[in-house]
Amino acid sequence: MAKKRLVCRECHRVNEPDHDQCEACGSTSLSEDWAGYVIINHPEQSEIAREMEVTEPGKYALKVR
Repeated sequence: MAKKRLVCRECHRVNEPDHDQCEACGSTSLSEDWAGYVIINHPEQSEIAREMEVTEPGKYALKVR
């Protein structure tokens, strides 16, 4: 059975399951309870990235509990 990906509660970045802290911001507040995600390739050109306050390319969860 595959491990669930963990999402940072601070920046919403989707992280690999074997990480114990966020790859983007370094937070250790990670959650398995999240819904939906968006892949942002060019945050400087993305309205969604601006709305989510994302500045780095990557996968981000839309909702994190």
